[in-house]
Amino acid sequence: MQAPDLLLDGLALRYTDGYASGAPILKEALRAFHGPDMSGEEELRWIWFAATSAADLLDDEAFDAMSSRFVQLARDRGALAMLPMALTTQIISRVLAGELAAASLLLAELTAVSEGTDVWEPPYAAQLLAAWKGHEKAAELISATTAEVERRGEGVGVVAGGWMQAVLFNGLGRYEAAFTAASQAVESRPELGVTTAIALVELVTAAARTGQHEVAAEALARLAEMTQASGTDWALGLQARCEALLSDADAAEPHFREAIDRLARTRIRGELARAQLLYGQWLRRHHRSNDAREPLRTAYTMFTATGMVGFAERAAEELGATGETVRKRTDETSSHLTAQEAQIVRLVREGLSNAEIAVRLFISRRTVEWHLSKIFAKLEITSRRQLHR
Repeated sequence: MQAPDLLLDGLALRYTDGYASGAPILKEALRAFHGPDMSGEEELRWIWFAATSAADLLDDEAFDAMSSRFVQLARDRGALAMLPMALTTQIISRVLAGELAAASLLLAELTAVSEGTDVWEPPYAAQLLAAWKGHEKAAELISATTAEVERRGEGVGVVAGGWMQAVLFNGLGRYEAAFTAASQAVESRPELGVTTAIALVELVTAAARTGQHEVAAEALARLAEMTQASGTDWALGLQARCEALLSDADAAEPHFREAIDRLARTRIRGELARAQLLYGQWLRRHHRSNDAREPLRTAYTMFTATGMVGFAERAAEELGATGETVRKRTDETSSHLTAQEAQIVRLVREGLSNAEIAVRLFISRRTVEWHLSKIFAKLEITSRRQLHR
C-alpha cells in the first residue's frame, strides 16, 4: 500500500476509533512517505498531512524532516500558495525545538511571502513564537485570532489558541489562566493539524500548580493513552514529567530523571529545559537547595539562550530562592540585526545572489542592497565574502 493510502487509513482511524487505533498505520505511512514511487507533485499534495501526523505522533525527527521538506518542495516547485502553510509548519517545528532565533528568521520570510502573494494564513506562527518567548501581550492577539477562526468554522484554531495561551501563562506563572486556556483546548474535539497531547501536558502542569489534582490525574490518564501509543522519547518524556508533578515525594524524583533523560535524546529542547526547571523547583521545595541549583542553572541557561524570557524569569526566581545570584544577560543592541536583515545574511551564506534573495523575499533588488549596506555597517564589515566568516 502506498504512503497516501496509509495516511488516509491512519487518519480515518485516528479520528473515528481513537489515537491508539490510528498510530500504528500512521507510523507505517511516515516510513513509506519517501518511497521511490511518489512524484514531487504527489509528495507536495500530501506532505502537510504527513508533517502534522508526525507532530501528532510526537515524532520529533519525522516532524523536523517533513516540515523542512515541505518548505523545500514549495520553493522548488514554485507553489507560492502553499509556501505560507509550509513556512508555518516549519516555524512550529523550530519553536518546539527551542530554536526561536531560526523561527524568527522563517517568520520574516513568511511575512514577506504573505504580503507578496496576498495569501492569508492565520498568524499561528507569530503567536506561538510570542507565547514561548513569554510576551504577555500575545494573549490578547491569540484570543482575537481564536475568535476569528472560530467564526470561520476552523476548529483547529480553538485547540491551537488554548494550547498557546496555556504555554504562555504557565511560563509566566499564571497558572489559573493557564488552566482555563488548556481546559478549553482539551475539551474541544480533536482536529487535524494540532495534537491534543501537548495541550494535555499544559493542563496537567496548570492543574497540579493550582491544586486541582483530580483534573490533573484525569488529564494524565488521557495523555498516557496517547504517549504509550506513540512510544517516542518526546512522548514518554512528557508523560514522565507530568507523572512527576502528581507523584508523592518518594516516586517523583525517578520520574523527573526519566523525563530529563528521554527529552535530552530529542530535538525538543524547550520541553527539556522545562523539565529541568520543574525538577529544580521540586528539589528546592523539598529543602534540597544545593541539589536544586544544577538543574535550575541548566534551565536558566537554556531559556536565556533560546529567548524563552517568561520561563527564564521563573528559573531566575528559583535560583535566587536557593541563595544564588543570577547574572542576567545584556543585549548588544549596537550590532543587533532585524529579522529581515538576519534572513538576508542567511540567504547570502547559502550562496544566493541579490536578485535571487529579492525573489525569495518578495522585495526589490535595490531593497536587498540597502539592507546589505546596513548589515555591513552593523557588523563592521565591507563585503559579502566576510559574511561567510
